[in-house]
Amino acid sequence: MEKEQVDIEALWDEYFSTGGEEVKNKIISHYLYIVSIVVKRLMPQYKDYSEKDELMSCGVIGLIDAVNKFDRSFGVKFQTYATVRIRGEIIDYMRKQDWAPSSLRKKISNIQDAIEVLEAELNRRPTEAEIADYLGVKESMVQKVLQKSHMFNLVYFESMIYEKESEENVEMSRNDPYLKIENEVMLEALKKLIDQLPERERLVITLHYFEGMTMKNIAKIMNISESRVSQIHSRILMDMRKALQD
Repeated sequence: MEKEQVDIEALWDEYFSTGGEEVKNKIISHYLYIVSIVVKRLMPQYKDYSEKDELMSCGVIGLIDAVNKFDRSFGVKFQTYATVRIRGEIIDYMRKQDWAPSSLRKKISNIQDAIEVLEAELNRRPTEAEIADYLGVKESMVQKVLQKSHMFNLVYFESMIYEKESEENVEMSRNDPYLKIENEVMLEALKKLIDQLPERERLVITLHYFEGMTMKNIAKIMNISESRVSQIHSRILMDMRKALQD
């Protein structure tokens, strides 16, 4: 059975003209595939913290929000706008989950402080063994905290990217010169931090965030284990979060 062809532009014309619920539902149904694409992209990062069905539900909410708010005057394709809104809804959901207890947040903060002190003393990035020795704990504990901090820093970093690329934010920036300056300063800070990363770390960030590659595929390219890529990724995000907060 052939899939029914949908004249999506005609549906948009009707929706902008009438605002009818029936035509809106047809538009939402047509673009559900975008939700699947975004969830598939994010699932490898969030699989240990959320179920796929939860992310799909959040994504659908983001899609509905995108249809409700989309305006052709934005000057972008709906698919582009919807992708941003869907991803933003999922990231916002993950950010609101109280998955990191205060005890873990304290350990993350202690490790960040230790890294800062040791970098000043050693003029290089300290090893996990050196961090553990400085804190008087086992190296395995440092490794475990760094692994658990992955989501804590990932959601922070991705939410920043989402906020800066949001079409709604871009629209507000056009009318608010102070917000525009703030956005430009933050984006410039992100670019500088990425440019200053060692080659291997910069490659991880570039392949993951700008090429959309999974940790598994990055590991194959770099000829290291997937767990090692995740470890590098976690440390990068921790460093960048600390730098952006300073």
